[in-house]
Amino acid sequence: MLDVGKWPVFALLPPEELRLIRQACVFGSAGNEAIYVTVNDEVFALGTNCSGCLGLGDVQSTIEPRRVDVLCGKKIVSLSYGTGPHVVIATADGEVYAWGHNGYSQLGNGTTNHGLTPAQVSTNLLNKKVTEVACGSHHTIARTTEGEVYAWGYNNSGQVGSGSTANQPTPRRVSSCLQNKVVVNIACGQLCSMAVLDNGETYGWGYNCNGQLGLGNNGNQQTPCRIAALQGINIVQIACGYAHTLALTDEGFLYAWGANSYGQLGTGNKSNQAVPVLVSMDKERLVEVAACHTSHTSAAKTQSGQVLMWGQCRGQAVATPHLTHFASTDDVFACFATPAVTWHLLTVDGDDYLTVAQSLKKEFDSPEISDLKFLVDGKCIHVHKALLKIRCEHFRALLNETDEESIEIHQFSYLVYRAFLEYLYTDTINLQPEDAIGLLDLATFYRETRLKRLCQEAIKRGISEENAITLLSAAVKYEARDLEEFCFKFCVNHLTAVTQTQAFAEMDHDLLKNFISKASRYGAFKN
Repeated sequence: MLDVGKWPVFALLPPEELRLIRQACVFGSAGNEAIYVTVNDEVFALGTNCSGCLGLGDVQSTIEPRRVDVLCGKKIVSLSYGTGPHVVIATADGEVYAWGHNGYSQLGNGTTNHGLTPAQVSTNLLNKKVTEVACGSHHTIARTTEGEVYAWGYNNSGQVGSGSTANQPTPRRVSSCLQNKVVVNIACGQLCSMAVLDNGETYGWGYNCNGQLGLGNNGNQQTPCRIAALQGINIVQIACGYAHTLALTDEGFLYAWGANSYGQLGTGNKSNQAVPVLVSMDKERLVEVAACHTSHTSAAKTQSGQVLMWGQCRGQAVATPHLTHFASTDDVFACFATPAVTWHLLTVDGDDYLTVAQSLKKEFDSPEISDLKFLVDGKCIHVHKALLKIRCEHFRALLNETDEESIEIHQFSYLVYRAFLEYLYTDTINLQPEDAIGLLDLATFYRETRLKRLCQEAIKRGISEENAITLLSAAVKYEARDLEEFCFKFCVNHLTAVTQTQAFAEMDHDLLKNFISKASRYGAFKN
């Protein structure tokens, strides 16, 4: 659970108000501005209100929250801000709204007049559904559901990707190398833009004097350029600092490039890097990387929830990833970034009121009011008959036929069966990919379609060169077609390493035959 109290701008809000906050963003040159959304989908703002960036219709500062009427009920899904500051959001309906500083047309409305209230960005976007927005210092980019990228605003270094350095007053489709490509993730440094494609390729454009585009040179780029050094490496998330870039691979590895005067690349030195460098992590695989265009701070989260930070940390230059006690990367930016701003839109849970889902989760495997226990591998799991009947057809039939207070299970392991029962209480699973295979077997046996899909997603997140063949075999066995295709493509993309594993050497003959045949048709063995 995130603690919004770590952000000083919220210090004067009473606890009853803090508990209502569902989303929040802290921004501004000193972290002195904030916008937040309550559980009732009301939007409030407070702070110094530079350039009208709070969207309140004036430029008056406010130490107490004021309601932003035009945004209430809009359901914000993405939010970003510049250094003017200007603020841009995307709503659940795919609409884009912008307000604040507009000296370079970064609001996309065709003028350079500051916007004191949120206004919809309409040019070229009215028939598009935008799901993600990102801002540099004075430019904005947006990604649509179709994987298109639009850009507007300040363009002195080509950061709008239009092929020129003229400022772009309204949204313009970024085409060039991105034409007919599907973008799945975007990010902005101060004066550059980055995009990740659905095939894991990464493109950059704009300012490059610190090597932040990762192209091996220091020349600015006015159109998107593919980072050739990442050929064959599948990037799944990108994050930009002031002048450095972090990229997370599908195997949980981290690559970094660009400015490094504060050690923000995590390479152990302060030398800039014009090409991506693999950051040495003796910890487990990473699941998230974090950076913000306003600072030289970097952070990452591991699969087990450990949080690391490096770069400029409260004035200190930390050149290698440092393990913290924080629960999230957000805490790093609240406590150690300068300025202390959020690197993405925070989602904040209240800590007193328990929803129905939270209450059920709390009672799982609690003997106090349970009326049924399962015995698996000599261990007990305490549950509630009514909930099991509601949640699972298998148990509805089983428990209608028996009044037993204890049931022994022999077909599945304790770990797998407990995960299954916990899923019925929480709608989530938390297993290593190898264990998720056992749960996939159970989901197939009990015909739990959604659980089967969650297992496949867990397996996808945990795939590596070492276990890829094992996971592929499981996907084939349990007829998980989507997972099978995912594992197969991963194996082909990492073919050399995968074929040297023990699992490949012990692969079932028929599966091996089919794999080689399919890989050949896929073009894996072409020179």
